[in-house]
Amino acid sequence: MPPQIPHPDPGTPDTRGPMRYLWWLVRCQPWRVLRGSLLGTAWMIGLSARPYLIARAVDDGLRTGDTRALALWVAAIVVAGVGLSYLGIMRHRTMTFIREDAKARSAEVLLRHLSRIGAVLPRRVGAGEVSTIGGSDIDWTAQVLTLTGPGVGAVVAYGVIAVVLWSISPMLALCVLVGVPVVGLVVGPLLRRLERAESVYRRQQGALTARSGDIVAGLRVLAGVGGRDLFARRYAARSQELRAEGYRVGAVNSWIDAATVAIPGLFLAAVVWLTARMAVTGDVTIGELVAVYGYVATLIVPVWFLLEGSHQLIRGRVAARRIADLLNVTPDDVGGPGRRWPDQTPEAGRSEARRSEARQPEAGRPGFVPEARRPPGPAAPDGPADLHDPVTGLTVRAGWLTGVAVDDPATAVALADRLGRYVVSGVTWGGVPLRDVALDEVRARILVADHDSYLFAGTLRDILGAGADDDDERIGAALRTASAQDVVDSLPAGLDTPIDARARTLSGGQRQRLRLARALHREPEVLILIDPTSAVDAHTEARIAERLRTARAGRTTVLIATSPLLLGRADLVAHLSAGRVTGTGSHTDLFDSDPAYRHLVARGSEEAYR
Repeated sequence: MPPQIPHPDPGTPDTRGPMRYLWWLVRCQPWRVLRGSLLGTAWMIGLSARPYLIARAVDDGLRTGDTRALALWVAAIVVAGVGLSYLGIMRHRTMTFIREDAKARSAEVLLRHLSRIGAVLPRRVGAGEVSTIGGSDIDWTAQVLTLTGPGVGAVVAYGVIAVVLWSISPMLALCVLVGVPVVGLVVGPLLRRLERAESVYRRQQGALTARSGDIVAGLRVLAGVGGRDLFARRYAARSQELRAEGYRVGAVNSWIDAATVAIPGLFLAAVVWLTARMAVTGDVTIGELVAVYGYVATLIVPVWFLLEGSHQLIRGRVAARRIADLLNVTPDDVGGPGRRWPDQTPEAGRSEARRSEARQPEAGRPGFVPEARRPPGPAAPDGPADLHDPVTGLTVRAGWLTGVAVDDPATAVALADRLGRYVVSGVTWGGVPLRDVALDEVRARILVADHDSYLFAGTLRDILGAGADDDDERIGAALRTASAQDVVDSLPAGLDTPIDARARTLSGGQRQRLRLARALHREPEVLILIDPTSAVDAHTEARIAERLRTARAGRTTVLIATSPLLLGRADLVAHLSAGRVTGTGSHTDLFDSDPAYRHLVARGSEEAYR
């Protein structure tokens, strides 16, 4: 294997505001930014050297007829052009490195944060919003860093040209010193309007992206219930609203682009006209007239950079604000006083968003408590212990296979969230409040597995969460329990076969069995399964139920389902109705004595959870 190159830490971003975040990106690469500023300044100032050289060639060579002087000044102009070309190449190269570093750094801190905030993410931020921020907003934020190179150079060049013009004519210098700020005042209101319009547009774009993702994910279901046309019409209406908002942004952008070209041109025409009048009266020489034209023409470049930079700053501020808002999303307070925040969490179980846990607030941010000053939390039970949920009254016996039949899918998910400590609750574990136990201890011993959790791209071995040290016998045991060995046998390279994201090349039943095998492969002390066999046929479900009971013998397992095949294998079944336990016993006893339970499980889990 090739040697692993250590990946540098992107650092801790300053998310107290969009400008602070942008400044953090600058501070992360100070020497490169300094080099870009020096190159940008040298390039900008170098642009003003050629008008001076041209003026000398006119006055000292052409007007006097001195061929030797003319040749020397022309050679100097050529050398200056070559030097400017080199400075321009190095400036552009350095600024590209700066922007790409900012993009990569923003993407990495976002990915790190999203992987840590866990279950709170889908409740706080839409998938479309995250997609938009992770795409275009990162790019717009990086573009702002252009101001650190050509932007700084433009300001310095503006001052240098004003000083040079002052040596020719104070009146011309005053025109330049006053004219450039006037240009900024003219464009300023347009930039503020753009910021408002851009903010609304970005927000609506994120919402529409989320809706399109939902429609694509549920297209088959929508077609089955006849809702495809309805959602298509709603999506079209929202698209038209976004298009109208985009027209607003485009209109403001067009005015800014026009002003960026037209205003410097008008400014150049006014200064040249004034200089020509001064040349007619003899206040300046012909060479100085040519030089002034060159200086002001050169000044258009820094003025354009300043206007374009202001445009980028407005869009970058909007983007940086959205990035900072996402980075400021904090999880529910599920950690407790003794929690530790792991950098990596178990690979299997809950969907990837729920398996990863929350990021610790940095110093200076609300909720931060230094590790040394955190009171130690109560110790977790030394061995298997009962779980008790006071909301429903459910007690999960240690070492038992407990079936839970729930009449409401939302209640089932909420119960799993409480037992797995993804929300604040009064659940106890061996008499100890679960919320007070160290979080990494909970994640290592209690695993909640959704039946539709996300499957990332990778080999089948990677999807199952198997490391290089895992032997095929242990993996095969998990696959056999989940009745998924046939999935491996059907693939050309077996466990080493690459699978695309969401495993779209596999059937729904195959994906569900792989999710179950992934959870079983982790061998957690407590395994909570949410409807793990809803997409498989009855014969496969019966095999899974029998093998699951054998594989999990002596370990705590919770089956939240309404399938009689699964519940029939449970040691104890609890029936939850209206959010409370209304009966407990074996599946047969409840089926005979509880009409509501009989009605629930007789429908089949697929209909009950539809």
